[in-house]
Amino acid sequence: MTLQGLNHAVAALIWFVICSISSASKPGRNPSAPQLGHSEVAENVVEARHQYYEPLGHGAKSLTTRPSCADNTTKTWCISDADYPEYEIKGALQFHNYPVLALYADVADLNTELSVEVGIRSPATLAEERYICASTTSYIRPLRAVNDEGKWRIIVNQVLVNYESYMQTVRIEECTASGKEAGSDESCPLVPKCYTSKCLQKSLHHRFLVYDPYDYYFPFLIENFKLPSACSCLLGDYTIDH
Repeated sequence: MTLQGLNHAVAALIWFVICSISSASKPGRNPSAPQLGHSEVAENVVEARHQYYEPLGHGAKSLTTRPSCADNTTKTWCISDADYPEYEIKGALQFHNYPVLALYADVADLNTELSVEVGIRSPATLAEERYICASTTSYIRPLRAVNDEGKWRIIVNQVLVNYESYMQTVRIEECTASGKEAGSDESCPLVPKCYTSKCLQKSLHHRFLVYDPYDYYFPFLIENFKLPSACSCLLGDYTIDH
């Protein structure tokens, strides 16, 4: 090796030693700590972002388990729920604020609280008006309900986050059928006996914003729910008794 080559080798060695000492002396850095690749760093970042509301993990348990609020009723929805995860929902809404608002805007205009029976004459004011089939009407804000796939879901309802009130109201009408279950063979009142008739429960499909605590990345989506909407009278054939 020539003298010039030896000088270059020594200079390179000195530069390497200086860089090593400088790197090891940086605050907060452990030279013996294992280095993470790009994919591992990304996974750690995602995990840190979701620590605030701690999703329950992947799985379908939340989609099939009947909630305690439905223990003493045959209805497919709950308007009160002692186990409603309001804290977790608020945390998830704050974190996914803008994407959720886009979803909520898709169903917010479907609120039926004031869309029916406004300005329509009430039967109480007109004695000649009667309902063919007896029914009860109410406006509900369900916290849980069974979706079109038969799975219980958590509905985002009555939650206030960042001055945004997440409300989802729906009008329902249920047949009373003189105390019998809807769909029974109860004949329609006020219909002549020469006609066969039956009170039938009608339903509509409604879209709600739901929360899935088992979804790790984005626990919100829109799903369809079937709820009672009207009580109709089905007329059969005209019969004459001799």
